[in-house]
Amino acid sequence: MTRVAIVGAGSWGTAMAALLGGKGLSVTLWARDPEAAARISSEHRNPRHLSSVALPEAVSGTSSVEAAVHGADVVVVATPSHAVRSIAEAMRDALAPTTPVVSLAKGLERETLLRMTEVLSEVLGGTTRIAALSGPNHAEEVSVGIPSASVVAAYDETLGLALREIFSAPTFRVYTNPDVVGVEIAAATKNVIAIAAGISDGLGYGDNTKATLMTRGLAEMARLGTHLGANPLTYMGLAGVGDLIATCTSRHSRNRGLGEHVAHGGTVESYAAKTHMVAEGALACIAVDELGRRVGVDMPITHQVRAILYEGASVSSAADALMGREAKDELHGMGLVED
Repeated sequence: MTRVAIVGAGSWGTAMAALLGGKGLSVTLWARDPEAAARISSEHRNPRHLSSVALPEAVSGTSSVEAAVHGADVVVVATPSHAVRSIAEAMRDALAPTTPVVSLAKGLERETLLRMTEVLSEVLGGTTRIAALSGPNHAEEVSVGIPSASVVAAYDETLGLALREIFSAPTFRVYTNPDVVGVEIAAATKNVIAIAAGISDGLGYGDNTKATLMTRGLAEMARLGTHLGANPLTYMGLAGVGDLIATCTSRHSRNRGLGEHVAHGGTVESYAAKTHMVAEGALACIAVDELGRRVGVDMPITHQVRAILYEGASVSSAADALMGREAKDELHGMGLVED
């Protein structure tokens, strides 16, 4: 596999182009904006995202999805979660039926509550060629070679091993995990917890509060994942606690930043206008909350984040609701103790 198509020229897609192009792979990076695509080819920089990062000569741009994926050995989908279905539909006819497709998107489809690999499988057909990559990977750091690690989750073991080799680089260590459900549910849910952590930061709460939110958030993530068939140990790995730590604590985290913005009186809309980026947790809090209700899993932090962002709940009322909950065993709902 020497030719890679990356569909989505946001920060993460651009960082992945820098990583894979730096390995000598031929990378075609799809950008919706024709001018941005042209400048990626001519100047080897993305004018809209990570513009200070020099892309390798092996990276070219295009504004045609069909041209990007035609003849590719592997396709990497790096769009926001809400765009994955439409992108899959756009590239379906130009894509060979056996070409591997890897999702970098971290979220659930709002209307169906499907995971991203489920959306791709539904549109493109089959699961054996579909995989997901996730971990504590801020694009700003991966793009400049700061040591990082990630995990690739594939339905087919052979594909997972092949993808591990493709994505592995001297500064990017990749592990495999067959638990696609666990990796994807962790990726979607941790963004919601990061918004709560950002709200805590914005209010000036201390380390105790943030550590509590992160720990109980991890329990909430694992509770939903294991109910859906995930391996609980996945939540102790890179896609679980690893990504949760990075997203809840980093200055690069747009989800943590959204929470801090909201704590200072801002809204989802004003944050998007300010940053020109999508905070996946703002979308995921609705889908994750709905999924939890559908399967009967208690998601108190997620529910309060949704209430703050979309239902007019005050931050103080949300804090009171969480602190006033009935006391239970710490491992309640995770299948490790009797409910």
